[in-house]
Amino acid sequence: MDAISFGTDGWRATLDTFTDERVRIVGQAVADYLSDEGYEAPVFVGYDARDTSLGFAESLAEVLAGNGFDVLLPDRDRPTPLVAHAIVERNLAGALMVTASHNPPEYNGVKFIPADGAPALPYVTEAIVERLAEPDLLPEDERGSIEEVDIVTPHFEHARELVDADLSGLTVVHDAMHGSGRGVTSALLESAGAEVVSIRDERDSDFGGTPPEPSAENLEPLVEAVEEHDADLGVANDGDADRVAFVTPERDHLDENLFFAAAYDYLLAEESGPAIRTVSTTFLIDRIAEAHGQEVFETAVGFKWVADAMKEHDALMGGEESGGFSIRGHVREKDGVLMGLLGAAATADEPMDERVDRLLDAHGDIVADKISLDCPDSEKKRVIDELDDELPDRVAGRDIEKVVTLDGFKLLLEDGSWLLARPSGTEPKMRVYAEASSEDDVRELLEAGRKLVAPLI
Repeated sequence: MDAISFGTDGWRATLDTFTDERVRIVGQAVADYLSDEGYEAPVFVGYDARDTSLGFAESLAEVLAGNGFDVLLPDRDRPTPLVAHAIVERNLAGALMVTASHNPPEYNGVKFIPADGAPALPYVTEAIVERLAEPDLLPEDERGSIEEVDIVTPHFEHARELVDADLSGLTVVHDAMHGSGRGVTSALLESAGAEVVSIRDERDSDFGGTPPEPSAENLEPLVEAVEEHDADLGVANDGDADRVAFVTPERDHLDENLFFAAAYDYLLAEESGPAIRTVSTTFLIDRIAEAHGQEVFETAVGFKWVADAMKEHDALMGGEESGGFSIRGHVREKDGVLMGLLGAAATADEPMDERVDRLLDAHGDIVADKISLDCPDSEKKRVIDELDDELPDRVAGRDIEKVVTLDGFKLLLEDGSWLLARPSGTEPKMRVYAEASSEDDVRELLEAGRKLVAPLI
């Protein structure tokens, strides 16, 4: 059986491996870690909409309470960002969140969120893995309590303070993709005055037959609903609503890079500050920042690195091309619920398509895309090591001006385009990303990346 290991965003596995016994072992490790670090405050345990998630959450709560911690639970499955906010708002020791996010229904997962509400850095997850052990529970009369609490209202109040927008007259379609954002993102938008049409807002542990990942190929129902209702914007969340995607009347699915650019542009109209982006995220952010006299700081892929850099640089906004974003003043965890409100606020200020057109006219066209190549986790390090020896001097007829090694290999090319190859932190795949000024150029770069990486797998 595969070992319990914490990757980019916790431990995820198929249900033949992700068992109740092993989840309890993780719960004991977290309890020991918190005790060793001197934490005595309550711990939150959240869970997503998957059939097995509530049972796993109850097991984690039992183990934590059995180690003397008071435990807080939500009233039902709730988004990961609401759990992260509750940690900070209630001064908790941290939280365990049972979720496999956008993975198919045969998966589940668990991640630990520390007391600052930001994703756990490797030194924390490594300390937890070192403590993996069978549960060792206190006598019944020495155990902590388990209590349900409301985490929606405090998050909404905070979100409305951060994004103080009047959405009256705006029509928004929200696509919950049958996940934990159902009835949450839509309610926040309605509280700001928007007229909201909700789709795929029933709990379905099979997610309607489509993994709850808000990628372009999975958002056709949202595209159709935006057109049917003549809506100003469509908002979709993934399974645990920490990620967001948008649909606009003219573009259909709005590339997440373009949303990042639009949201950062909107925020810069009111306050200043740098942006944090990952190596896989668009250089358009850099161009916008430069036009406002701001800096951009690049990180490896994984929101934990974005969050860490946001703290270090007091960033106005941080994000990654996969749809995870946060802003200054909020917990440093990606929040697809808050971003739904921010995207609607930017649209109420200036229609999203017009804002994006204006930015591209000012800073140049960008097109970005990626492909995935199957690669066992055990082979990823070897592939990267061998790729280091195989890097060419030119790619797709373009000279390589610089190689960035923050995360895999990012080849900066002479015409301003780039190609990135890196191992996925959540799936057994290698990722190849490209950005250029046209779709043809991106396709050419991705094919060159495929030919470079595929023979090594």
